[in-house]
Amino acid sequence: QLVESGGGLVQAGGSLRLSCATSGFTLDLYAIGWFRQVPGKEREGVSCINNELRSTDYTDSVKGRFTISRDGVESTVYLQMNSLKPEDTALYYCAVGLPFTPCALIPERYDSWGQGTQVTVSS
Repeated sequence: QLVESGGGLVQAGGSLRLSCATSGFTLDLYAIGWFRQVPGKEREGVSCINNELRSTDYTDSVKGRFTISRDGVESTVYLQMNSLKPEDTALYYCAVGLPFTPCALIPERYDSWGQGTQVTVSS
């Protein structure tokens, strides 16, 4: 199970930290991804983090602004979002990667999804 939290309304230039609380599986065995979606558009991969090596990937539009991390003790994955822009407005989801599948910003590589948390950035 995945439960996202931390979304909200923020002014441009502000920050939010999203959390993805996981349960029912061993977090350290799987890649975790963050995705976002706005109405009428396809789901977009934002960031992901691998399990053992903790290597990460980011879509170009968030590089240098967003940071993904994972806490195995708390079974939680975080997405720190700084310097937010209005174009970051979306419903943000976290997802668990398919078994033995490395981190990738491709929705088809993920198995289970949370319900999402809304991020709205005002100009």
